[in-house]
Amino acid sequence: MKRPIQNRLNDLSPRDWIKFQKSWFVHNPSPRRKAVLRHPAKFPESLVEEFITFFTKSGGWVLDPMAGTGSALIGALRQGRPSLGVELNPEYAQIARGVIAEERLALDEGFEEIEALVIDGDAASIGEIAAREGFPPIDYVITSPPYWDMLHARGAGTQTRRRGSAELDVVYSQDSQDLGNISDYDVFLDRLVGVYAGLQPLLREGAYLTIVVKNVKKGGRVYPLAWDLGRRLGEVYALKDERIWCQDNQKLAPYGMGSAWVSNTFHHYCLQFRKE
Repeated sequence: MKRPIQNRLNDLSPRDWIKFQKSWFVHNPSPRRKAVLRHPAKFPESLVEEFITFFTKSGGWVLDPMAGTGSALIGALRQGRPSLGVELNPEYAQIARGVIAEERLALDEGFEEIEALVIDGDAASIGEIAAREGFPPIDYVITSPPYWDMLHARGAGTQTRRRGSAELDVVYSQDSQDLGNISDYDVFLDRLVGVYAGLQPLLREGAYLTIVVKNVKKGGRVYPLAWDLGRRLGEVYALKDERIWCQDNQKLAPYGMGSAWVSNTFHHYCLQFRKE
């Protein structure tokens, strides 16, 4: 008689577990709600939900140390997981709180008691914040960092459109502590790795950390941010795998037409680390 599988990681059926194990997936997020349009590079709640259901059991605590307008917390709330977020820009933190309040009203009864707390602060000081706020042991981290200082690149089509609106931010902030404002790649990478390494004391043994990130192009060359982050942070956590998030609903642009190879990059790396 075949012994039943003991699932210590999540509450999924074997069939749903296997479906998540494919190394790539296509996800085209729905249009953003008006309240969060101000943020220049938000990642979708619907994507976050899929990862949370795989990497946590019901009741597991979720953390996003760079919470933005609250995508990870919304995804956790929808799946009945308590969550914490830290956000450097106080205006984004306030937007996140408002969106979470709206989400609670839209959900069925029983969700009002699920924690979804957004804290103003710098992810680089996460240890101090956790001690002050009394963080519980964290079961899972999902986050997406700035893709270096690429929001400052004037050639980006989305940024060009945003510059015509006073209501839409082009960059995350003007704060000198904002990683998205660091122009030196090596300094940026050092500080980013430091932020994620600083999460280690907060995580339960065996907890996973998912970082959604992308290699970036600047000045005619590729900076392998995803690969560099995997290599460097793999010295702190065990780098377990990657899932490649593809989008197939984006318009193609004729970059380098007639002279050079320049791809239209419509994929991100979802790097999976584990505290071991």
